[in-house]
Amino acid sequence: MSLFQIIVTGIFIVFIVFAVLVFSGIIPFFGASPSGVGGTVILWGTLPADYLSNSLSDFNRANDKLLVVRYVQKNEETFDRELVEAIASQRGPDMILLPQDLIVRHSNKVFPISYEQMSVRSFKDTFIEEGELYFTKEGISALPLSVDPLILFWNRDIFNAEAIPTPPAFWDQFLTIAPAVTVKDEALNVSRSLIAFGEFKNVTHAKDIISMLILQAGNPITEIKEEGIVLTLSNRRGFVVTPAESVIRFYTEFSNPLKPAYSWNRSLPESKDFFVSNDLGVYIGYASEIKEIIARSPNLNFDVALVPQVRGSDAKQVTFGRMTGVAALRSSPNLQTALYAASLLSGKSFIEAFSNESGLPPVRRDLLTERTHGSFGGVLYPSALISNGWFDPLPAQTASIFESMIGAITSGRETPENAITRAHGEIGNLFKQTP
Repeated sequence: MSLFQIIVTGIFIVFIVFAVLVFSGIIPFFGASPSGVGGTVILWGTLPADYLSNSLSDFNRANDKLLVVRYVQKNEETFDRELVEAIASQRGPDMILLPQDLIVRHSNKVFPISYEQMSVRSFKDTFIEEGELYFTKEGISALPLSVDPLILFWNRDIFNAEAIPTPPAFWDQFLTIAPAVTVKDEALNVSRSLIAFGEFKNVTHAKDIISMLILQAGNPITEIKEEGIVLTLSNRRGFVVTPAESVIRFYTEFSNPLKPAYSWNRSLPESKDFFVSNDLGVYIGYASEIKEIIARSPNLNFDVALVPQVRGSDAKQVTFGRMTGVAALRSSPNLQTALYAASLLSGKSFIEAFSNESGLPPVRRDLLTERTHGSFGGVLYPSALISNGWFDPLPAQTASIFESMIGAITSGRETPENAITRAHGEIGNLFKQTP
């Protein structure tokens, strides 16, 4: 081997060792003594401040000679507007916690991390699959911090009363057990329900649940192509009937009083409230709601499980996850520090501390092998691994489109096929309004 080959091989080995240290969280990817890094950076987000309080305080104490991160919690309903106005008036933060449903909306505001600094391979080896929504042509728009997956809450007393030992693992089982669990009178007034499906306004997280069902059925809703983001909502994806249509027909069957599975209607309370009041067999909610439900109804005999899946050996396991990543803003006057802070906040030590404090499963694969979250870890950790989402152009507007789609079908104004085609067109128009 020539001297030149020895030198090249040595450099390559050093690169490999460095990459391993970086993506194991031992050292950040900007180096041990980064140039131009220092001072305080402001981080905006909608995660509860108590999710970050202790872990961020410890982080700042450990890094106080180099940088400090100050977190400002914002209202979820006004975050988008406040951020746009603050950047326009040059009063914006240095970093934001970028949720998956605002990736499209704020893609032109964040500074992407180049694939030279973090490769696609290293990212995939480090973070859960949903994090790949942050991939762009220019680089990685945010580094994953948290994921809040949809899980199945089930009422043990209701299931025990009907001699059903475990909650359904597959959706088709709901059609069979709905008549046994649901209690209704001759006028079809429901006093106890199996599941809150079929309507929109009184189904907590209806849009996310419908999205999850479509993802499970084999339609990603959006895809990245050479030309950019492509909407696939109404596509057949190789099936005779579009996955979205199959899903909507199944979903609305539970609100059709002519169907045996009828168990929900628009006169009932919000589905979360109905579950807390001990009148709903199963509730599809987020992992972050476990503490809330315990606090609201300490005597409620419930447990959690993975969300049911589509039956079939080739079906991919999926749940919907609310993912949040740390992103540096182009407008930051201290951009280098913001980028460096993002790398530290996505490291193993901080993610572990954050996960322990928030109760949410970690987004790093090396932490998901441990499953330390008590009795719920066996559900939350696998749920994190199968979490996914889609590129939402404008969340509030798409929620209205989904609601209109369901309403048109349940009222009989449109067929499922026509309603989905219309929704596809309306969401497609929203993409034209975004960067």
